[in-house]
Amino acid sequence: MPTSERPLAGKHGLVVDDEFLIALDLEALLANAGAQVVCEGSPDKARAALDDGTFDFAIVDLHIGGGIDSGVSVATLLHERSIPFVFLSGVFSNDPQVTRFNAPLVEKPYRPEALVATIRQLFHKP
Repeated sequence: MPTSERPLAGKHGLVVDDEFLIALDLEALLANAGAQVVCEGSPDKARAALDDGTFDFAIVDLHIGGGIDSGVSVATLLHERSIPFVFLSGVFSNDPQVTRFNAPLVEKPYRPEALVATIRQLFHKP
């Protein structure tokens, strides 16, 4: 695929989702868009990956393990490290714990091209 068709070429992404098949799908989607991707299924593993690597963006399942506290804990780490991220969730949330990050929330099921476009917008914020 030419670079023009690989909108995330050269970017390193972290996917944090506890649903194995969704994580695999996201990994394939992002790799096809040109990104190098690390997938983790828990906040602890995401924290370890953040300690071990450098990331340009992340996708965080808001309800890792069933509650928003886990997703918010990962978002807090990303925010502290100035790594832009997108929340991914099957349920829309306007909970103040979520909205305080001012991060996009993409609802599952997501459209692949819309998710990639949302990630690209992370790099073009004013």
